[in-house]
Amino acid sequence: MMGAEKAELGMEELELEEGGGSPSPSPMTAAGKMQALDFEHIGSLAAVAESLSTGSKWRRALTSVRVVILQAKINVLLPFGPLAVMLHYLSANHQGWVFLFSLIGITPLAERLGYATEQLALYTGPTIGGLLNATFGNATEMIISLYALKNGMIRVVQQSLLGSILSNMLLVLGCAFFAGGLVHPSRDQVFNKASAVVNSGLLLMAVLGLMFPAVLHFTHSEVQYGKSEVSLSRFSSCIMLVAYASYLFFQLKSQRSLYSPIGEQEEEVTEDEEEEKEITQGEAICWLFVLTIWISILSGYLVDAIQGASESLNMPVAFISVILLPIVGNAAEHASAIMFAMKDKLDITLGVAIGSSTQISMFVIPFCVVIGWIMGQQMDLNFQLFETATLFITVLVVAFMLQEGTSNYFKGLMLILCYLIVAASFFVHVDPDSTGDNK
Repeated sequence: MMGAEKAELGMEELELEEGGGSPSPSPMTAAGKMQALDFEHIGSLAAVAESLSTGSKWRRALTSVRVVILQAKINVLLPFGPLAVMLHYLSANHQGWVFLFSLIGITPLAERLGYATEQLALYTGPTIGGLLNATFGNATEMIISLYALKNGMIRVVQQSLLGSILSNMLLVLGCAFFAGGLVHPSRDQVFNKASAVVNSGLLLMAVLGLMFPAVLHFTHSEVQYGKSEVSLSRFSSCIMLVAYASYLFFQLKSQRSLYSPIGEQEEEVTEDEEEEKEITQGEAICWLFVLTIWISILSGYLVDAIQGASESLNMPVAFISVILLPIVGNAAEHASAIMFAMKDKLDITLGVAIGSSTQISMFVIPFCVVIGWIMGQQMDLNFQLFETATLFITVLVVAFMLQEGTSNYFKGLMLILCYLIVAASFFVHVDPDSTGDNK
């Protein structure tokens, strides 16, 4: 037995010598080395993927800048915005030029805002797309109104917001119908009539809220003169805010089918729109915020230059506030509504133009009344009889234009001509409170 054990030991030593003097690796040791190599390989691949991802993000950002900023020829007017800002601080005697440069500088920004909203609408659908465009388009008016309200310029707030409603309903919608009719002259363009009727009803409710404080004031039938109309305005504003919130719920949640595009347009929203997506949804949202902020900044300088522009152009401040200033503030809606109408997307056009008017009358104006209440300002819904009557007639005219659910270039021409009559009326109108900004 001892001889056999020694023979086995001798054979093992001989095998060790032939194998290099070391024992063969165990299966566990080989598996551990392979696992370590796999981890190193995976780590190197993750590092390469991360670097490629960072590079692709930069390339995507540069592509987005090229598409949004450098692609449109109208962007050659962008330098006028910084020029207006510099001229504002360099000299106080050139407010007329500041007004003009700000006006020109906002134009390309408004066009790009409409483009970014159109790209976002491809992802969200026409209903939410129109609502987003109305919201971002009205951000300028809201910022200007809060700025003026803080400084006690109540009549400027009232006139600019009224002018925004009139501009959206007559000029913006009229130009959109006119341009769409010229591009599609052989047929009437069709839109969702149910949505237009609901918006018309909300606008009539807004006229109701503005009319009673004015009538109460001018008939001298208040319980407490000067106080009852303010109290009524604050109560009505709260009711209007509740009505607008209910409208949003009704539009986006409860009765979405009522606001869906008509069947013909749903069939057209196919592969063609997929090809139109030039920027991602996140990029569109980022550009909307960036462009809105820059437009708001230029609008602030525009407001500061109103008085100087009034003296330079020999125009009353009321005319600038009601007619010229809203045209600038509604430049975003103007550009995008025309683009959508030319592409036969009337549902988005209505959401932009009429939806913007509804949002100003049912949200922005009551919101300013509530904010003025918090600030201690006597902001109310008494827009004076002339302004209230103008709004009432405008709502009626537009409601009759929309009741058939069709549009053509002749309807657009009539709306534009109506706006010219309104503009001429305000040019010869003397504001009862023109002696001061406060009521």
